[in-house]
Amino acid sequence: MSQEYRELLIGCGNRRSKDMGATDQKEFKNLTTLDIDENCKPDVLWDLNDLPYPFGDNYFDEIHAYDVLEHFGAQGDYRAFFAQFSEFWRISKHGALFLATVPVWNGMWAFGDPGHTRVLPPGCFHYLAQKQYEQVGTTKMTDYRHLYKADFQIIKIHGFDEDYPLIAVYMIAIKK
Repeated sequence: MSQEYRELLIGCGNRRSKDMGATDQKEFKNLTTLDIDENCKPDVLWDLNDLPYPFGDNYFDEIHAYDVLEHFGAQGDYRAFFAQFSEFWRISKHGALFLATVPVWNGMWAFGDPGHTRVLPPGCFHYLAQKQYEQVGTTKMTDYRHLYKADFQIIKIHGFDEDYPLIAVYMIAIKK
């Protein structure tokens, strides 16, 4: 396994900016871009609905997903949701950052974009942290552990501004 620091920007479109991170560093280190649109000239041309992704296990130190997760899967398709995040986990190194933005559920962009197929409210990300399943049986949380074995620790989930309401998600891949 290489010790080289690697970052992935999925659904990059024409963007190459680093909007989120653990530090104030605004430039990517050893960036790989991925998109379905060849006109965006990504390093990897790929449809994120096609699993598995074309990367080895434990490959990336950071995965960035800005305004893209709402374009894949379908609302209520929990199998696709957990399969996709299991794949993000697989290609992440232990301790890798997963940084994403998604539209708020009631914002004009949630389903205003005809390419959006699902809304990802803050609560859905809690299902990606195995520690959250400790509450099964005492709250209304559904137990998906029979299906989902990956694990992300949630660092922070918060909203941005009113002009373009987004939810920002900061997570870390946990591997034993």
